Amino acid sequence: MVFRSYMDRALQEARAAAERGEVPVGAVIVAPSGEVVAAAGNRTREWNDPTAHAEIVALRAACTAVGSERLPGHDLYVTLEPCAMCAAALAAARIARIYYGAADPKSGGVAHGARVFSHPQAHHVPEVYDGIGAEEAERLLKGFFAERR
Repeated sequence: MVFRSYMDRALQEARAAAERGEVPVGAVIVAPSGEVVAAAGNRTREWNDPTAHAEIVALRAACTAVGSERLPGHDLYVTLEPCAMCAAALAAARIARIYYGAADPKSGGVAHGARVFSHPQAHHVPEVYDGIGAEEAERLLKGFFAERR
């Protein structure tokens, strides 16, 4: 089987989020068949919902699309290291693999901070791959915050 990255699609979602005034984070969930099941960007400000991170919005859409609260065998591509809340939700959904772009030393929950998947309480530990599309993801984030300072 040949690896195919869907990070470009996640970056498209991040750009769209930035255009809406949201922190530019995008996420894509891919079925084992390679079909994109859901794609989303942050919507916390638009929806007045602190849980509307790109990963959560995509998880909700994917679960609805497949008719299940769990997504075994599915992959997540996200432009920024998931926070602790998102990492816990991804574990609960049984996502098989997480591919993320930029590291998040301040708020990350996978390789930094809470390191959700390293705790014995983690019900599921997905495979994690970092640094995919990191330069572009970092550029989007830095540009977004530089405009607001």
